Amino acid sequence: MTSSSTDETRAPPATADYDQRSPFRPARQDPLLTRAIPVAAAIPRYRGPSVIRDAVAGVTVAALAIPAAMAYAEVAGVSPVNGLYALLLPAVVYAFLGSSRQLSIGPEGSLATLVAAAVLPLAVAGSADAAELAAMLALLVAVCFAVAWLLRLGWIADYFSRPVLVGYIHGVAVVLVVGQLGKLLGLSIAAKDPLPQLWEVINELGSVSGTTVAVSVVSLAALFCLRLAIPKLPAALLVVLAAIGLSWAFDFAAHGIAVVGPIPAGLPSFDLPAPSFADTVRLFPPALGIFLVGFADEILTARSFAGKHHQNVRGSQELLAMGAANAAAGFTQGFPVGASGSRTAVNDDMGARSQFAGLFAAATVALILLFLTGPVQYLPKAVLGAVIVFAAVGLVEPQAWRALAAVDPVEVAIAAVTTACVVFFGVLDALVVAVGLSMIDTVRRSANPHDAVLGWVERLGRYADVSLHPSARVTPGIVVYRLDDRLFFANARYFKGRVREAVRAAPAPVHWFVLDADAMTHADTTGLDALLDVTKDLQRDEITLVVARLRTRMEQQLDDAGVLDVIGPEHLYPTVRAAVQACSGR
Repeated sequence: MTSSSTDETRAPPATADYDQRSPFRPARQDPLLTRAIPVAAAIPRYRGPSVIRDAVAGVTVAALAIPAAMAYAEVAGVSPVNGLYALLLPAVVYAFLGSSRQLSIGPEGSLATLVAAAVLPLAVAGSADAAELAAMLALLVAVCFAVAWLLRLGWIADYFSRPVLVGYIHGVAVVLVVGQLGKLLGLSIAAKDPLPQLWEVINELGSVSGTTVAVSVVSLAALFCLRLAIPKLPAALLVVLAAIGLSWAFDFAAHGIAVVGPIPAGLPSFDLPAPSFADTVRLFPPALGIFLVGFADEILTARSFAGKHHQNVRGSQELLAMGAANAAAGFTQGFPVGASGSRTAVNDDMGARSQFAGLFAAATVALILLFLTGPVQYLPKAVLGAVIVFAAVGLVEPQAWRALAAVDPVEVAIAAVTTACVVFFGVLDALVVAVGLSMIDTVRRSANPHDAVLGWVERLGRYADVSLHPSARVTPGIVVYRLDDRLFFANARYFKGRVREAVRAAPAPVHWFVLDADAMTHADTTGLDALLDVTKDLQRDEITLVVARLRTRMEQQLDDAGVLDVIGPEHLYPTVRAAVQACSGR
């Protein structure tokens, strides 16, 4: 007998007793100051090299963020300057309150499409009313974050499964590209949804502006060539600067190429948006959707980069920080902000190791607003469209689809349906469908859990799945069965059917049925009824049910429900091996 096979029955060595009530001890909390303002932890060690790294990272991130923010502002239906405003105070607020040292926040493509879906039915794109509604939407999103923080609802992000996020992001990429076709072709497109936009573009192809198309093609070619040739260069910023210079020198506006136009100089002022009560009420559902999407994306991005550096991101602190950042956007003529995966990756790659990098990025944006808004007015809108298409293509990850396919084709289907829903029905409706699909998939998995008939595998020194181990030996007259899940309403019928199938498939007439209950951590009323029915059905067929490795809480549940009286307390065994030995009379 191998040592591994005797471990089941051998008594453990004596150990010291716990001197406290619980065997689990929470980690010691950080001081109150660093819990409330996480960046304070970096101050005592903040010296020259750290300052230089954070400054370089901050300026680089700002160089990427400025053209993207202006472009996403157009997607959201507001002026490009509102995108710059959304990069300023929200970044400062997050730098002080956020627990992620690398995260970069600001306008994002997925959130911009949600803002547009909420605002554009109520106001004309680029108008003062649209800006006011977008600012109010940011405040409502901040309220959602605040309520979630007070109620400790950080777990809600877990309901956005990986397939949902993959499908959603790729759907947003399609929506972003279709939405920019009008700018790239020099067309005025009135439709707001992707399919009508695409149909309108097709119908208007005869009115395409050749000069605008030339600008678009050159801009896209430059963006992708720079990415391939020198990935670390801020390609979007370089193309935007070149376009501004050329537009000023050759007067693009006089040749029918639409430009951004005058942008007010100076920093944003504090202002409380005051749209009508009816419009504010209409913004509540979109605000909830933006909160759910924004938080799910933000916490996943923050945790992925924190894991690389063995850092800790606290969900409750992120709720507070993102709520405050969106409130700052609402009070400074911005619109809802979220995390940028691409800019966060650049921030990390450039060596940022503290939240101070966000302060340097905000300072760079402030300098643009104070002194360089004049040249920005010459920026062609086609170039902004090219920047958005460039960013949208960067969202496409074939590897993400391959990873889903390697795990389960159903996950690919969920992602594909989510993508289609985003394109055909809009991002808000798609989220509802996607979360519903995730829940249905969860129930599907629970309704058909993994189970196995077990046999003794000598080389392993334990009982294992006979379908995976051809050398497994079974004892005639005894079936050993394991259910790898809790026993509840969704899989109760499945459990009863599989027990009958296991008995029918046995190589010899069955007299004993050993249930390995180690993985059965919980049973509801339906599950207990199913176990009771199985016990009685087996007894009618002159088969005795015995239970091995039953957990203490499950034993108490069986006892309280009266199931243990039917099974018989004498038919409980600490190990599968002990149960089989007792049944075989050895």
